[in-house]
Amino acid sequence: MNRYTGQTVLVTGAGQGLGRAMAHRFAAEGAHVLIGEINEDAGAELATELTGKHGVLAQSRALDVTRSAEVDDWIRQIHAEHGSIDVLVNNAGIIRDNRVEDITDEDWRVVLDVSLGGSFHCARAVFPGMKERGYGRIVSFSSMSWRGNFGQANYVAAKAGIVGLTRTLALEGARHGITANAIAPGLIETPMLASMNGSARDKLTAKIPMRHTGRPADIAEAAAFLASKAAGYLTGVVLDVDGGLSIGSSIR
Repeated sequence: MNRYTGQTVLVTGAGQGLGRAMAHRFAAEGAHVLIGEINEDAGAELATELTGKHGVLAQSRALDVTRSAEVDDWIRQIHAEHGSIDVLVNNAGIIRDNRVEDITDEDWRVVLDVSLGGSFHCARAVFPGMKERGYGRIVSFSSMSWRGNFGQANYVAAKAGIVGLTRTLALEGARHGITANAIAPGLIETPMLASMNGSARDKLTAKIPMRHTGRPADIAEAAAFLASKAAGYLTGVVLDVDGGLSIGSSIR
């Protein structure tokens, strides 16, 4: 498939894990992939990799999504150099897990600032251009944890906020040809999951109806569909990609 030939796709936090997999997925379908990544070296390496493997235009910029001025400048530069923006993927996020009484003010702020604040800054920056053009796709990243999770008050608040932000973007963008959807990944084979204690990971995996963790490619496929023209009548949705984990408890 070449659903994205000639389209400009922005991916934040693409230096590793899910963001990297999505960048490759969009590039494989012909997109110009523009990376916003706080780790300048990781972003530059990925851009070179995308161009070499897929033969597409790929560029990276060192970007701190918590700084709205940086985001606005990035979007202005992209409009000047590439014209329109077709797809925004809000993927940047971090964790600072702890019990609620042990979460510091800094750990509370930084998690919300990166995941929720960064998604807002990027969406706000691309929205006017998408409205003027009458077309746009915004895919933001929540988590299966948005419903609540022990030891993640800051992360859960951020990811639940992304659900609310997504639904509001969907309402405000609908009449302008803009869709906004969120993906809520389950247990996916990323560096974050790899750092988890082995027994804890096995216990969680056993709760997945499919009995195995997901791959970054599973998330990339979901993002590539939600951002496509074929998904034009789908907006305000939170798509669980979790092997059935979010369905609920089983008596079996």
